[in-house]
Amino acid sequence: MNPTDNSRGNPTRAPRAPLAGVRIADFTIHAAGPFCTHLLSQLGAECIKIESATRPDAFRKPHAVYGRMSAATFDQVSANKLSVRLNLKQPEAVALAKRIVALSDVAAESFRPGVMKRLGLCFDALREVKPDLVLLSLSSCGQSGPDSHFAGYAPLFGAWGGLGWMSGYSDGPPVEMRHVMDHSAGVHAALATVAALNQRRRTGQAQHVDLAAREVASAMIGDALVLASLGLTPERPGNADLAMSPHGVYPTARPDRWLTLAVRDDAQWRLLARILGHEDDAARYSDAASRLAHRDEIDALVTRWLASCDADATANALQQVGVSAHVSWDMQDIASDPHLQARGAVTPVEAPGIPARLAVGAPARFSKSDGIGIRRLTPALGQDEDYVFGELLGLDSAQRADLQAREVIL
Repeated sequence: MNPTDNSRGNPTRAPRAPLAGVRIADFTIHAAGPFCTHLLSQLGAECIKIESATRPDAFRKPHAVYGRMSAATFDQVSANKLSVRLNLKQPEAVALAKRIVALSDVAAESFRPGVMKRLGLCFDALREVKPDLVLLSLSSCGQSGPDSHFAGYAPLFGAWGGLGWMSGYSDGPPVEMRHVMDHSAGVHAALATVAALNQRRRTGQAQHVDLAAREVASAMIGDALVLASLGLTPERPGNADLAMSPHGVYPTARPDRWLTLAVRDDAQWRLLARILGHEDDAARYSDAASRLAHRDEIDALVTRWLASCDADATANALQQVGVSAHVSWDMQDIASDPHLQARGAVTPVEAPGIPARLAVGAPARFSKSDGIGIRRLTPALGQDEDYVFGELLGLDSAQRADLQAREVIL
C-alpha cells in the first residue's frame, strides 16, 4: 500500500499486522468517524488523533444521557490511538497538521461539510502536501447534494435513512437507532478506506472518499424500498421473519431473561415441541404455511410454553437437537463469557485516573498476522507529542515550549 515508512518510535506499532506501516491523521470526532479509524488501528495502522484542550473529543467526557458517568466509551473508539493537541484556529497549528498529513497515508474527518475547507484542510489543500493522499470524509448526508449542510447524530441517520421506520413492533412507533448507526457507518468507512488504499497502491493517485451515514441506513432496507417502488406499503416486521415461525424473542421464568428462537422448518418445530413437552399442541400447526398464517397464535403458544422454563437450560437443550436458540445476553453475560475472553474479543483497558474496564476487541483473526486488536491504553490528551512533534516532525523542546506558550499546541 506504499505505506509511509516512519513508525520507528510509535508505541502502538504492530509490525506483522495487516495495515502495519499505514499512518492515519485522524481529525474525526464523536463515534462514527472515530470507530472507523479505531478499526483500522486495530488492524495495525498508526493513528494520530488530533484534538485540543479547548475542543476535546466529546467521548472523553461523561455523558449522562447514555448513562455514562465516566469516559469509558472513549475506549471503544480510541484505544491504540496516539494523541496530540493542535489548536486549529491558529494558522501555525494548521501548518503542523499539514506536516502530519504529509507523513501520513490517510487523513480522516467527520465534520459537517465545509468545516475542513474553512480550516484550510480540504482535499485540495491536503493533496498539495501529500499528492497520493486518501482523505475520508464521513458526514450525515455527504459532501454534495441539497441536504449536505445538515448535521446529524446516530438517531438521525437511522431515522433519515428509513431503518428506524422499519425497526420496532408492527403495531408500535419507529425505534430510534443509536450507536449501531454510528458503528455501521464506521465499518462502511473503514472498508471504503482500505479500498481507496488499494486503489492508490495500483495507480499512485489521491482519492477523496465521501461517505454519508444516512445512506448506510438506507442500504440496509433494500427489500422495503423494492416494495415501495412497486406501490406497496412495507410493514414494520418487529421480530417476525417472512419464512420462519416461530421467530422472535420470548420471556421465560426469570424476569428479563429472554430466549431467542428461529425455527427453520417442520422438523425443528417438532423438536421444539418435544423438548418443551407440548407435542400435542404443536400438531395443530404441523407445516410452515400454517404457522406463518397463524403467526400471532404461534407466538402466544410459544410464550405459554416458555413461561416456566429456565432460559439458559432450554437454550442448551434446543441447541443439542439442532434448533436455533440462545438467551438474549445482557452486558454482564458478554463481559464474563470465557469464549470471548479466550479470543480477545473483550479485553481489559485502563487509562490515567479511570479504573480498568473491558473494551471490545477486534472481531477478525488473521492466520498470517499478529498484533491485531487493542495494543495499548487509551491515550490521555496530548500524551504522544514527544513522538509526533519531536521524532516525526523534528521539533525540539524549545520550539514546542514556544508553541505551547502561544497556544498553538493547546
